[in-house]
Amino acid sequence: MGRSYESVRMGVNATAERWMRARKYLREGDRAYAERLAAMAKKHASACFYNFDDAVEAAVFSVLIEIAREVEELNVDL
Repeated sequence: MGRSYESVRMGVNATAERWMRARKYLREGDRAYAERLAAMAKKHASACFYNFDDAVEAAVFSVLIEIAREVEELNVDL
């Protein structure tokens, strides 16, 4: 028997893939940012699998963690 529902991990990956497809409609200068966001969303997909029921919430949480990490690294280097 197959799976009757999509796991959060699969949902995060599907969301990231949609973000990647959407990048082609952005201005050329913004496309790299869309790619980074999609990569950030996927980065914690496995860990978020255990904590969230909603794939978009898990993707956004993952992106926010990565943004917070980058901000903290910038503050340390100043």
